[in-house]
Amino acid sequence: MRTDYHNHLERGSLTLEYLKQFTDEAAKKGIQHFGISEHAYHFYQTKDILSNPWVEERRYYDMKDYVDLFKEAWNHGIDVKMSIEMDYTPGKHAEMKRFIDTYDFDYVIGSIHWVDDFGIDLKEFLHEWDRRDVNEVYEKYFDQVVTLAQSNLFDIVGHLDLVKIFKYVPGDEEFLMKQYERATDALASSKTCVEISTAGLRKPVGELYPDERLLSLCFQKNIPIVLSSDAHIPGDVGADYDQAIALAEKVGYSSLMTFQKGERKEVPLK
Repeated sequence: MRTDYHNHLERGSLTLEYLKQFTDEAAKKGIQHFGISEHAYHFYQTKDILSNPWVEERRYYDMKDYVDLFKEAWNHGIDVKMSIEMDYTPGKHAEMKRFIDTYDFDYVIGSIHWVDDFGIDLKEFLHEWDRRDVNEVYEKYFDQVVTLAQSNLFDIVGHLDLVKIFKYVPGDEEFLMKQYERATDALASSKTCVEISTAGLRKPVGELYPDERLLSLCFQKNIPIVLSSDAHIPGDVGADYDQAIALAEKVGYSSLMTFQKGERKEVPLK
């Protein structure tokens, strides 16, 4: 069984023609469970959740058009899951829940891209890494992983250790493992699954999300997984899944979680 639950249309258009390029690629690569999870910040309906100058320049979608696209796809017999990738925003739990509950998502991804006003994975903010204390950024990032899990609003946490994207990693392994431990403790007490994402292989860090040590803790604490590519172009759908599956099996996983209209089902990895 293969899943690819984390994909974006933002570099193209909210049209059936463009969506089909993704679903056709998924079919070609043998992915049985495929979903689109556009960034929530693109939609006017999330303005009360996350707003900053970088985001406001990129807020140009309406959720009605998004939902209508999926209805059109389903009417054409295309099996695609409807999701959203929401920037987890501390202090906005009520607003996030209201937005999530408004739409009939198959599943919802929660991700952390911002530490206060610092866009940790954005090239526009790359210079900030050299001005900040890396340990402090990591601690604040994993503070949010903990409260994301505790909110129990999300089915999947996206790219769990995205914070490593530009290769800025604490030199103190004991400190780093402490962050991993508290994050996985919180996730284990929630409904949130972890994605093994191949996107990191296409980023400066050049490795999968999450780190093997972090994924091993997930396995030890019975946190379910999904596979995701975080494709922003059709050709990246299901990219490098041989490496993702190898890592999953190496740490002990033999199953994946699948989703449909909020319902989850565990299926064999092979």
